[in-house]
Amino acid sequence: MPSKTPKTWSVIADHYRQRILSGELEPGAKLPSNKEIAGRWNVAVATVSRALQHLQVEGYLRTSPRGTFVADDPRVSASSRDRLARVQRVQSSFMDGETSRVTAAEIVIPPLYVADLFDLEHGAQLVRREYIAGRGKSRTLFAVSWYPAHFAALVPDLLNTAPGRNDGITARVLEATGRTITAARDDMHARTADQREAAALAVPVGSSILALVHRWSDDEGVIEYTESCLPARFTIGYEYTP
Repeated sequence: MPSKTPKTWSVIADHYRQRILSGELEPGAKLPSNKEIAGRWNVAVATVSRALQHLQVEGYLRTSPRGTFVADDPRVSASSRDRLARVQRVQSSFMDGETSRVTAAEIVIPPLYVADLFDLEHGAQLVRREYIAGRGKSRTLFAVSWYPAHFAALVPDLLNTAPGRNDGITARVLEATGRTITAARDDMHARTADQREAAALAVPVGSSILALVHRWSDDEGVIEYTESCLPARFTIGYEYTP
């Protein structure tokens, strides 16, 4: 049983995610009630709800009137090194023969779940970059990336919306900050596009899309967090060594 109170809901999400990936929690297994989990972790029920909702979005859990259950098709896991290499290859593949257009770059107060990922105090800000990638007239990717606010002083291009200033932005961040990505996590799931995503990808609202999330970090915390989506007609793939 956990012996320490977690700083954020993400610690609880990570705990149950690992139990599912390890096979300790099998497909169809029922989780304790939110109230029971909250008591075990000594946190508010709302904190547990946020953690389990995040796992549901990632596809690890499903809910019904009878409770919360492990999804019938749990994901398999690779090492953190494999996941990092995997995400880097996927990101590189988006840019191969494509162009990207930054549609927003600003320092803002992030949504609560993003602030929690960066372990921010209430009201603290992050850099938010939004961009669309495409090949010719075809749009292939819509993404929003988040970075620590102080990175903007070290990497002015984070707030630059000029054409061509999005390529290689992560490499410039790492070089300027002296940070090194030592851990990574990527999650993918299929769903339908909301109005904002549909407009960015030039597809009808409700179209099938592949949604991706990646989080890159080191011992100091999260370096980059990105949420992106692709239209259904595109495929991503990568190779890795087990």
